[in-house]
Amino acid sequence: MILALSFHDDLHAIAVQHAVRARGDEFHILECDAVSGKTGLTWHLSGTPDGSGVPAAVPTSEGRTVPPAQAELLWWRRARADQQLTMSAAGSDGAGLGAQQVSLVNNDCRGALGGILAASFHGEWISPPEATDRASDKVYQLWVARQAGFRVPRTLITQSRDEVVDFTREVGRVIVKPVVGARGPSLYTRWIEDPQALPAESFAVCPATYQEYVPGRHHIRLNCFGERMFAALIETEELDWRPDLNVPITRWPVPPDLARLVRTVLDRLGLPMGVIDLKLTPGGEPVWLEVNPQGQFLFLEPLTGEPLTEHFADYLITTAATVNGERRR
Repeated sequence: MILALSFHDDLHAIAVQHAVRARGDEFHILECDAVSGKTGLTWHLSGTPDGSGVPAAVPTSEGRTVPPAQAELLWWRRARADQQLTMSAAGSDGAGLGAQQVSLVNNDCRGALGGILAASFHGEWISPPEATDRASDKVYQLWVARQAGFRVPRTLITQSRDEVVDFTREVGRVIVKPVVGARGPSLYTRWIEDPQALPAESFAVCPATYQEYVPGRHHIRLNCFGERMFAALIETEELDWRPDLNVPITRWPVPPDLARLVRTVLDRLGLPMGVIDLKLTPGGEPVWLEVNPQGQFLFLEPLTGEPLTEHFADYLITTAATVNGERRR
């Protein structure tokens, strides 16, 4: 049995579920934002010192309950969404919940589901929650990538306009992007041509990431599923390729030396999989930009013809079968 933790109507989880079930394997989606207002989530702690015999059940997107202990693999795709609060949660009189009540519902639903999975699931995590959270730190992953041997852009994180001015003089053209980002519309990478012309207060509000501009028009989106890698070449003069996909996007064979280097970085981050953004210099050198531990990949299927859903289903099924084989020994 394979489990996926994500939010309600997540296209990636649903597409992979169809692909896995089409091959006769059991696959269930656990919706992290649809715990409130339902029943089915339960956990009892027995008195056995080794924790054996602890009954646990979690609700699926289809209204069933499943025991996490029976699953071989858990795809930890999305785990942080707030609850979709129902009228029953708001009360029979229709009165809305207060901010503290909403916070309680969100925190306790998230904590209970995550805690039950941590205590009751004993298979393979794709990827482990702790590694996912750590690797999502863009500062840390840049450091790990450089330590592994990747070229990374010279980077400054600061709230000081003076430091940005000095950095611009040192490296030339500079781009700016969020350190973490925020919910809502995407915040795209931008140029910062003349930081001296901007008010110092705008820099002091919060830190931002400033990096040297890496010239070139060849962007690589690399999907690493275990030992297999599938990449797309995105050709555009734009600084950030995400707003406009009406550009040449084709399959790109991953060179063996690059594959080894990517795998080294992910291993050091504790990630079995990852979606990596690179940029090729005019001389063809790959420059590490970032890894998203659970990045989007379905959008590349119609653009490149690469069956990424099937590749990912293969990866999950093969990994789960390995875990199942080890259990039977």
